[in-house]
Amino acid sequence: MSATLGYVLLAAGKGTRMHSDSPKVLQTVLGKPLLGYVFDALGHVPPGLVWTVIGFGAQEVRSTFASRDLQFVLQEEQLGTGHAVSLAWPEIVASGLSHVCVLNGDTPYVPVQEVEALADLCREEGAAMGMLTLELENPFGYGRVVRSNEGVVLRVVEEKDFDAVEYGGEINEVNSGVYVFDVVKCTELLAKMDRDNAQGEFYLTQMIGLCAQAGLAVAGMPFGSSELLRGINSPRELVDFEEALRARIVEEHMRAGVILRNGVSIVIGPDAEIAPGAEIVGPCEIYGRSRIERGARISSHCWIRDAVLGPCQVKSFSHIEGAHVGEGASIGPYARLRPGADIGRKARVGNFVEVKNAVLHEGAKAGHLSYLGDSVIGADVNIGAGTITCNYDGVRKHRTEIREKAFIGSNTALVAPVIVGAGAVVGAGSVVTKDVPDGVLCVARARQTNIERKKRQEKPQS
Repeated sequence: MSATLGYVLLAAGKGTRMHSDSPKVLQTVLGKPLLGYVFDALGHVPPGLVWTVIGFGAQEVRSTFASRDLQFVLQEEQLGTGHAVSLAWPEIVASGLSHVCVLNGDTPYVPVQEVEALADLCREEGAAMGMLTLELENPFGYGRVVRSNEGVVLRVVEEKDFDAVEYGGEINEVNSGVYVFDVVKCTELLAKMDRDNAQGEFYLTQMIGLCAQAGLAVAGMPFGSSELLRGINSPRELVDFEEALRARIVEEHMRAGVILRNGVSIVIGPDAEIAPGAEIVGPCEIYGRSRIERGARISSHCWIRDAVLGPCQVKSFSHIEGAHVGEGASIGPYARLRPGADIGRKARVGNFVEVKNAVLHEGAKAGHLSYLGDSVIGADVNIGAGTITCNYDGVRKHRTEIREKAFIGSNTALVAPVIVGAGAVVGAGSVVTKDVPDGVLCVARARQTNIERKKRQEKPQS
């Protein structure tokens, strides 16, 4: 019978060494917060069995993950990892779980299978707690695992409290920060933790010594020398991890059949989906839940987030977020598609054109220097250079509708709400404030007047 397992995520720290005003767990790797990786890895666990302890920047953490079904525990004063777990403990006991795993929210890799195996090992051996350990050539900065001559785990000594002379030399086995606790056996021991250490905090590692003193076994499961469980504590560690993950993701896509030219300069987030047969030229950045289909061609210097790209062409220096681009469409160069942009089959969005919350139906074209916001652009419409939809009146947004095969001349302003009928032509330089019927010519500008200029009299030189 397997242990019933819940999780406590430690996400209350500031992360002073990150030199940031945001909580450390919200530092991003490939556009995704560190804590987001942990939540995704635990997606198979019922939300009611995961407790996230937050403290510094608590509201920012809540807001970042507001769309998720999560339960948070507030640690108003950061008094250490032991204190954080003790705050969640009453709810853990009430849940009826047999075991609980404690993870660091700043370590994006979660060894789910190993954690479950460790919980089963604790149950089989009757251990009060278990831990995953690492063997590091340079253990600086990590708590050292002290074992007896028989190999039994006795305690973990934090870096600031460790004296190599006292322990007979350097210890290379270190604490990974991943623990499993038997809920029943550890409940009384949690109350015995103290702050008698260099930091003056309640260290969760003290539980190992308390278990030993109580005659309760501690299971130590080696995890090897993997870098995956090493926490991120500095900007250098953050970017090193990000680069390692970036390279791995790029390699996986190339092996799957995606053409990635200049791959060393391509960034692909962990949640992006790219179909074999797509082609991307670096430098290029693709983040969020973007989906790029077979046949898409993306040129260099593009930035893409949460977009769906069919078999289309995206030219250089385009910025696409929250948009959909259909088959055969052409985007850019230097185009910007904002959230809600829906570009239909064989439509064209050219250079220095911005589209926001607007639909361009099949064959519609906006070639140059235009803004199309809160609009519906019909099939085969031509938008002249310099056209803008004036969608905001200072209080509310309004829609513009341009029906199929209409022609909008250059330098036109369409003041929403307004409808331009099918097949209508709007003369260049017009300011359209009223609906335009189907098939008519609309000219909304002052008649040109040429006025003879008066010559300026020159002042006599003195």
